[in-house]
Amino acid sequence: MSQKYISRRRVLGGSVALGAATVFAQPLKTAAPPPSAATPAMIEAARKEGKATFYTALELNTSERLARAFEAKYPGVAIRVERSGAERIFQRIAQEQSSRIYAVDVVCSTDPSHFLDWTAKDKDWVEPYVTEDMAKYFPPDQRDPNGMHATLCAWLEVIGYNTNLVKRDDAPQSYTDLLDPKWQGKIVKGHPGYSGAILTNTYLWVRELGWSFLEKLAQQKVMQLQSAADPPKKVAIGERAVMADGNDYSLEIAKLNRQPVEVVHAAEGSPLIPVPSGIFRSAPNPSAARLFQSFLFSVEAQQIFIDVFAHRSFHALAKEKAGRAPLASFKLWQADPKLVLAQSEEIKARYSKLFGV
Repeated sequence: MSQKYISRRRVLGGSVALGAATVFAQPLKTAAPPPSAATPAMIEAARKEGKATFYTALELNTSERLARAFEAKYPGVAIRVERSGAERIFQRIAQEQSSRIYAVDVVCSTDPSHFLDWTAKDKDWVEPYVTEDMAKYFPPDQRDPNGMHATLCAWLEVIGYNTNLVKRDDAPQSYTDLLDPKWQGKIVKGHPGYSGAILTNTYLWVRELGWSFLEKLAQQKVMQLQSAADPPKKVAIGERAVMADGNDYSLEIAKLNRQPVEVVHAAEGSPLIPVPSGIFRSAPNPSAARLFQSFLFSVEAQQIFIDVFAHRSFHALAKEKAGRAPLASFKLWQADPKLVLAQSEEIKARYSKLFGV
């Protein structure tokens, strides 16, 4: 998995809003634009363009489901899904922009620090756009004050285990439990060089536990995968007994499908992964991009995130599944995207050296 990473050279000042989730605030450039509705004129303009391209770090089945739901609601506007890990998307956009290739219309990333880079003064790649639902139903700490992006969905990174291979009383309950020699050769995890969620998770590990934790974890003969969605799959089929990181929603869905998995929220804390979404100024299909962004933040789409994919939504009208613990019930670890941006290249390089991948 060795590769060259495009450096994120620009680090902006700004504050971090901490609440149910973390969404960063930047120094105000201009006031956010007024909310926009999906008007008949916008729909007609989108149909004339006929398409939009969605760069997404969400799982492919999630992204495709949302795209197909949009196409059913707005016939004549096709959504092309371009899915990859957030760090790969970041590299691709940088390469395309430097080559004057303007392909992305709407983008979401599992690494919120990407939007700090894309909205830097020397780039200014993101178009301010506020949907009616963002303005009416999303809390201020989930909306960029300049209208550049908002939190599309969120989830937690967790420990997980296969219940056929690990008894409940023996399961790790903390990150430090993963360092027990009994787990050597039995752990799987994602890679921060590919996944924005894992990069955020790794940043939080370093902040809270120090590099010494990762140095010790690297001695546990860990199976190294790419996406944050990959470890739950390996645990579910019994290829590894325990995952050190991975998406909570993947395990929740697996449990509903009667697969032998269990979620553990580490005693130290649960890393929160917000997923911001925005529109690029260079979007080749601007009207279709705005219409799709409006749909993504509608209660209809937000309910799909919850009901089908067990993601978290901050839309006030979206209804959580009965009996599901609210985010506020967990001890949340929340990252400062400004610091993630500043440390990302060091984290990737040092992690790759430690784990040999």
